Amino acid sequence: MTTSVSPDDAWLRASIDLATRNVAAGGGPFGAVIVRAGEVIATGTNQVTPTLDPTAHAEVVAIRAACQAVGDFRLTGCVLVSSCEPCPLCLSAALWARVDRVVYAADRDDAAAAGFDDRAFHDLFGRPRDTWSLPVHRISTGDDNAPFTAWLSRADRIDY
Repeated sequence: MTTSVSPDDAWLRASIDLATRNVAAGGGPFGAVIVRAGEVIATGTNQVTPTLDPTAHAEVVAIRAACQAVGDFRLTGCVLVSSCEPCPLCLSAALWARVDRVVYAADRDDAAAAGFDDRAFHDLFGRPRDTWSLPVHRISTGDDNAPFTAWLSRADRIDY
């Protein structure tokens, strides 16, 4: 673990403060900020239980808000700062949003000690699919590529 004072320290503290306040408000203990050019452009807190949305993790909520704030699905030039190590869902969202980097405070072991054990998800993707507890199978319809063919035929598509 690296402990130092860095330009990200204030943003990490802000994400921790968001997470702590969210607990007091009845939400989960996770907070995130999106920073661009030294300014916070969006924040997010865990909203899974209040919104009944299992994807409403703090990082995803912050990414959604940041994309709306900048008017683009790409967050190039941005940093995702989280109170805790992002789970695979949130890391995937950060990759799709094309943030420049991710920094976090607590890690997956700290989360597990508080009852939020996503280590199994981190480990899952390194294993063959046939060993997963959730069956995931491809079944071909014979017309599997129709949506992609339609997409590629559009001259006005916005590639991402």
